[in-house]
Amino acid sequence: MLFSSNIFLFLFLPAVLLGYYVLPRRLRNLFLLAASLIFYAWGTGKFVLVMIGSILFNYLAALLMERSSRAAARKLLLILAVTGNLGILFVYKYLDFCITNLNLLGFSLPLQNIALPLGISFFTFQAMSYVIDVYRGSAKAQTRPQNIGLYISFFPQLVAGPIVRYQTIAEQIDHRQENFDDFSEGVRRFILGFAKKIILSNNLALVADAVFSAAPDQRSVVYAWMGALAYAFQILFDFSGYSDMAIGLGKMFGFHFSENFDYPYISASVSEFWRRWHISLGQWFRDYVYFPLGGSRVKSKARLVWNLFVVWSLTGIWHGASWNFVVWGLLYFVLITFEKLTGLPKRFSHGWQRGLYRVFTLLCVLVGWVFFRAQDLPSALEFLQSMLGLSGNVFCDDMVIQTFRQYRFFYLASILCSTPVLKLWMEKLSSKGGRLAVGLEIASVPIYFFLLLWAVSYIMIGSHNPFIYFNF
Repeated sequence: MLFSSNIFLFLFLPAVLLGYYVLPRRLRNLFLLAASLIFYAWGTGKFVLVMIGSILFNYLAALLMERSSRAAARKLLLILAVTGNLGILFVYKYLDFCITNLNLLGFSLPLQNIALPLGISFFTFQAMSYVIDVYRGSAKAQTRPQNIGLYISFFPQLVAGPIVRYQTIAEQIDHRQENFDDFSEGVRRFILGFAKKIILSNNLALVADAVFSAAPDQRSVVYAWMGALAYAFQILFDFSGYSDMAIGLGKMFGFHFSENFDYPYISASVSEFWRRWHISLGQWFRDYVYFPLGGSRVKSKARLVWNLFVVWSLTGIWHGASWNFVVWGLLYFVLITFEKLTGLPKRFSHGWQRGLYRVFTLLCVLVGWVFFRAQDLPSALEFLQSMLGLSGNVFCDDMVIQTFRQYRFFYLASILCSTPVLKLWMEKLSSKGGRLAVGLEIASVPIYFFLLLWAVSYIMIGSHNPFIYFNF
């Protein structure tokens, strides 16, 4: 079930909100758990059993771990829990990829053709963070299975994040307080995310799809760059839009999730880009992989490079069972290692140097998205050749003019919404207080209503597509 579907907007969400606020508080967690499992089962069918199995497995593992008085037994339980979670992820996501590559080496193993459950990477990482935090003593094991079930399966952030740490919302699961301000802010946040996805991401997806599917010699240089830029905006507003909707839905039920995006395309370095993009994933790898390996506080540069290599190899693999994602992760390993070892761009003393490095950062991000979007490595390299004019393609053609005329509003709106300009402007006006602040608050109501109607109109005519990160 998609957030951007009629059945979610006009049936599921209203029914869940009504049921939640009608029921007594003691039944609300159980009700949300049931609603979340129905939400997941609606789109995945029998794979909801995998979800339920993950809930029970991690619930028991954490409970046994906390009740064990022997350090060796607790460590063994941790190893079993992490191995079990990674085992589920491997079977469903990476088994056929490994078999395919073994067959290239001369083996003759049959492919299993196992379907990928939606959001398995997200809920598996949440489950692992729970058992690891219990082992470390930074979180208490949950004694109520319905509560840990709600943590792992809560439908707003179930299939595309943000990845929520258990200790972040443990208190909220048992003692959250809903209020009108949070609910209204949640509605506004949901509408903004919904508009990002439907109005910006989906329309620019049409450009990206057309450009990436064109023959290499039929893609002019400018057209190729327009396609890469369109995909960069598509994936930003697709994923950040989902995160906005998840955060907004959480607030409607009294939950407060951490931010997952912070205007990543204004980053001054590649390292900063990853502090702003998919923040919850970066923090997960930092706390559960990078820091345990020693992080940056190691005795040799070789060890630092190794730690970064492990983290970025895993980051690439996490995104998908494809060599494209491996190369994409290794690209960021090279770039971030370069920044760590050289101290750039912090060492620049002139503004123009920092400005050039900001442009370099955006170019690196665009190149990375080509690997992310292309069907395979040869296609990615082919597309990069088109961007550089090495495919026998012309510099510019009529498709560029036609595409710009048709989609210029979406490009310009995407550029504006990729920066905090509007947000800062609104905050500045609101800070003046008085009638101006009241006027802005009143004026925002029809604006949000218009955005909602505009986005819904696209759904009504069937021009919507699934979220990109549902694939992961």
